Amino acid sequence: MAETKPKPVPRKRAASPPSEPRHGPGPTDFADPLLRAEVRKAMVWIGLASLVGLVILLAEPLLVIFAGMVLGAMIDGGARLIGRVVPLARGWRVTLVLLLAVAFMAWTFYFAGTQIAEQAAALPATIETQALKIFAWLQKQGFAIDPSAVQGLAEKALGGIGQITSAVGGLLGGLGTAFLILVMGIYLAAEPQLYRRGLGWMLPASERDHFEGTALAMGKTLRMLMFGRLVGMAVEGVGTWLLLALYGVPMAGLLGLLTGLLAFLPNIGAPISGLLMVLVGFSVDTTTGLYCIGVYVAVQTIDGNVIVPMIAKKTADLAPALVLGAQLIMGALFGLIGLMLADPLVAMIKIALERQSLRNEAAV
Repeated sequence: MAETKPKPVPRKRAASPPSEPRHGPGPTDFADPLLRAEVRKAMVWIGLASLVGLVILLAEPLLVIFAGMVLGAMIDGGARLIGRVVPLARGWRVTLVLLLAVAFMAWTFYFAGTQIAEQAAALPATIETQALKIFAWLQKQGFAIDPSAVQGLAEKALGGIGQITSAVGGLLGGLGTAFLILVMGIYLAAEPQLYRRGLGWMLPASERDHFEGTALAMGKTLRMLMFGRLVGMAVEGVGTWLLLALYGVPMAGLLGLLTGLLAFLPNIGAPISGLLMVLVGFSVDTTTGLYCIGVYVAVQTIDGNVIVPMIAKKTADLAPALVLGAQLIMGALFGLIGLMLADPLVAMIKIALERQSLRNEAAV
């Protein structure tokens, strides 16, 4: 008989666990499209507020970085100018610019340092004497002037003048900050394309071309702006010194140096240097004071009608009231360095806004 195979015993299936009850969306699930859109808007505003807070917290370091960029643009402009005359590698041109700057400062302090230091020590007393004479004359004319208030005002003014004259020994006041700005400016001037490409790489690919164009436009504007500023400083400083020395006005060297330094501050520097010049002139006699007024008008006329229009054609056209308002705000927040960087900062913001406006018009 044939053997019969035993029938396989069916295995019992394991009982499946009971299904978990289904729930609705959790508190972090946003299924509603309207709710998602509102959450995105809220996150944008939160991110913007956080960014503003971070900028406020790091305002001073960011300002030092921007100062390094401004100095780098000045060095870069000098290297480009030398490159038009002498075919040298970029590194050698940057080195030549730095050597020329060091040689000029050494020459200034070596030949005029002692004389200017003596004049700087005598200037506050001269200004105080003239200010008291002016207030005394106003008091004779019937103006109610408190002598103690006049003395306090004179001391505050002299303190400000002392801060200005201290620029002869240290332009930014802090040697550590000045050193950081100098090193950063040299690095940026040596290889500007390296840092520009690095910043562009961190942006989305669709934004890189726009950033590259904006960065190039900002760099050109900043170079031309600083070139015009340096030319104006040289013309006003040297012209004031020569014209005052020609007539024999005391402290001509110091007044020329202060006029050149203060020319870096548009809208504010010229009136301050002119006031100092006129007060020193009237400390001699009326004729010398009137001559100083003529020198101030002549120098400012040449700078305002020849140099500034010639340079401003290739730079950002900034409204004087806008620059003055930025100077007041930056000066109140960050002191002298903020006052010096207000004009370039406004120019960079304007270039960025103009580029974005052109981009929006092209997209329409």
